[in-house]
Amino acid sequence: MNLRSSPSSGLVPRLLREYGKIVRHELRRYLPSKEPRRYLYDLLADYPRRGGKMMRPALCIATARAFGAPMEAALRSAVAIELLHNALLIHDDIEDESEERRGQPTLHALHGVPLAINAGDTLTLMSLRPLIENTALLGPDLSMRVLEETETMARESAEGQAMELGWRKENITNLAVADYLQMVLKKTCWLATIYPIRVGALIGTTDAIDLDAFVRFGFFLGATFQIQDDILNLTGDSSYGKERDGDLWEGKRTLILIHLLEQATPEERVRIQSILELSRADKTRDQVCWLRKRIDTSGSIDNARQIAANMCDAAMEEFWPLFDDLPDSCDKRFLEDMVPWVIDRR
Repeated sequence: MNLRSSPSSGLVPRLLREYGKIVRHELRRYLPSKEPRRYLYDLLADYPRRGGKMMRPALCIATARAFGAPMEAALRSAVAIELLHNALLIHDDIEDESEERRGQPTLHALHGVPLAINAGDTLTLMSLRPLIENTALLGPDLSMRVLEETETMARESAEGQAMELGWRKENITNLAVADYLQMVLKKTCWLATIYPIRVGALIGTTDAIDLDAFVRFGFFLGATFQIQDDILNLTGDSSYGKERDGDLWEGKRTLILIHLLEQATPEERVRIQSILELSRADKTRDQVCWLRKRIDTSGSIDNARQIAANMCDAAMEEFWPLFDDLPDSCDKRFLEDMVPWVIDRR
């Protein structure tokens, strides 16, 4: 059953651009232009200047506005979300040994691992400044609630990252779909969707709503986003912004790889495990090409597409109880249209 709505023409890209522009402008206030620029502050500004979808801060702003809050009430929280997202991208790229981010070399590839780690650490801490400044706008109680949400999200994200890194470190391959979705709930969904939506609802209702009600919607929306991201890593064009087949080089346990392992013959499984055990530097192009050919003939990408479609339908089912009683607005329609957008994007 397909429950997806017909999205309003161009609304999601338009509001992503509009809210993204506002957030980027405000974000510049938190990126100092001082020394040591060459070794720190220029690095902090690098990933934010490259662009990005701005999905996370837009979700925060749109949710707050859908519940009746003005843009200004959610803006600093949205900026903090974007700063933290970019900080974690720096660390993720190092941990994954990634070579490309948003169509350019990764920060550690440009400046080395030590300077990139320091930049990521600094940007993480600097993301707290907008949340501290929330006190003057939202009051101490509501600002503290936003900080508490931030701490919860940070812990969940770290647990998810640890699961993924641990699987790769120990070359664990006997994973099920449920294992992948548990990891994605923590690693992707909390920062990408659950946290921005919960913070927006928190601000929009001045802490007068049960935030737990937003976890399921955020999970289904974020899981759809991540599965589509895994698919695009193998099928996307140059606009995707990351290295094509990078997940295979990095040995990530995606839904696609889990399905491939399930479909493989015993001999193929042994070969796949032996390739996954290698570091990125020790893998050969022939090995990665062999993996890719097996994926293309195993139906693993189509299987991932079907699961993503099911997740998308589940997200739409969760959307209506949360937002149906709110007045019609561009922000409410944006949140609804985000559901098909995360799976239809290219």
